[in-house]
Amino acid sequence: MAGTKRQQAIRKALRALAPGIPLSDAEAVIALAERKHMKDLPPSTALWLALGSHVRHVHTDYERLLAEGYDRDAARFFVAEETDAVLAGWGCQRSVSDGEDEAD
Repeated sequence: MAGTKRQQAIRKALRALAPGIPLSDAEAVIALAERKHMKDLPPSTALWLALGSHVRHVHTDYERLLAEGYDRDAARFFVAEETDAVLAGWGCQRSVSDGEDEAD
């Protein structure tokens, strides 16, 4: 596996957390987890935040809710179930509804 130890740790964490994630989504999540503002976080934390953010922005109505004037917390609340369903579909045992760390 190529890359820095951090990049390897992020990829390993993704395989463990969401083993069924499609490749295109996995690449996007990894890119988010490797962003500069995530570098001080442990790889597993950066990965979890990136995964939740990606699902919320790409696979739910989060963006539409924001555009309609909902604040971030309200929009997150309304898409939490849908976010968890996508994560569960990818084999993720963790839930954003259980108390998500802040990201994006």
